[in-house]
Amino acid sequence: MSHSRRKFLTVVGGGVILAASAGFALVATRKPQSATLAWQTAGRDADPRRKALSYALLAPNPHNRQPWLVDPAEPGTITLYADPTRLLPHTDPQNRQITIGLGCFLEVMRMAASNDGYRVSITPFPEGEAAAGLDERPVARAVFTADATTAPDPLFAQVPVRRTNKEPYDTTKPVPETVLPSLRAAAVAGTQFGASFAEVDIADLRTLTRHALTVEIETPRTYKESVDLFRIGSAEVDANPDGIDFTGPLFETMAATGLFTRETALDTTSQAYKAGLAAVYENADTAMGHIWLVTADNRRIDQIAAGADWVRVNLAATKAGLALQPLSQALQEYPEMAAHYTAIHARLAPDGGTVQMLARIGYGAKTSASPRWPLETRIINA
Repeated sequence: MSHSRRKFLTVVGGGVILAASAGFALVATRKPQSATLAWQTAGRDADPRRKALSYALLAPNPHNRQPWLVDPAEPGTITLYADPTRLLPHTDPQNRQITIGLGCFLEVMRMAASNDGYRVSITPFPEGEAAAGLDERPVARAVFTADATTAPDPLFAQVPVRRTNKEPYDTTKPVPETVLPSLRAAAVAGTQFGASFAEVDIADLRTLTRHALTVEIETPRTYKESVDLFRIGSAEVDANPDGIDFTGPLFETMAATGLFTRETALDTTSQAYKAGLAAVYENADTAMGHIWLVTADNRRIDQIAAGADWVRVNLAATKAGLALQPLSQALQEYPEMAAHYTAIHARLAPDGGTVQMLARIGYGAKTSASPRWPLETRIINA
């Protein structure tokens, strides 16, 4: 579940009187110390594979689970695995969204290597794949080859500044149709790019995504899956730099005073729950357009391709000064979401295929980088 900090502060914080003490002032000013270091240190490693991986860590991924494990034991090669402890069994029972996140990782790795003059040949699922879900077999094998003819990708410069913007967007500022060619051109891995900035489509998709968010939140097991991944306050974020982070002065104080906990978030009568609901609704309701990616089939290789194109479209949007946030709840494959899944496919893929990604787009305030685990924690067989 995404969240809007501004709306949360308005609903929960509006009735809170902060203690004017040095102790609370110190708590309120805490910031994560290590959780965002990966964004600052990317690219500093001399080894070409590790350097490329340091950028790949910054790729977007569902619920910020960072589901990648990499094995560099074979010279000149990286073997990518899915971390079985980082799956989302309730909201992503077929591991489709996790696979898309792994596709994002591979594409950023490839882009980073090409920027250093290395061609990367990627073989997805070299030992085969399971339609029902990811298993212990490798997701991809990537071979690095020095090649002076390899051209840097022009979108790569946006990798360190790309953000998933979970704040409300400016509803007074429409997105111009002139940005569409650059967004469409970014999708080169074989997916079909779709978009609409038309008022009637914006209104309909705002409603549909709001309803799908309601289903996810009102289905106990899917909502709890998100709440279990809440990282509330800087100490929690530094200790577990993944999941859904809540930091900043008021969150720090509310965490210290017990006003905002995972328990209060799960209590449907609490202000924390009501604030979270208002926040996600405001996000859906301030979409100033929507973009989506469709694949003809829904094989694992198609999901990897969707990841590659998704991160590329993200980077093109960043270059254009636009904000993006996935609103893919209607694409989730659990029974309670079936009606919305059918509706979104009828609207966005009327000729067949699978809608792999759906996002809102607009202009939003500058946001901070999401936490990341250090590269060393994601390497096996070093």
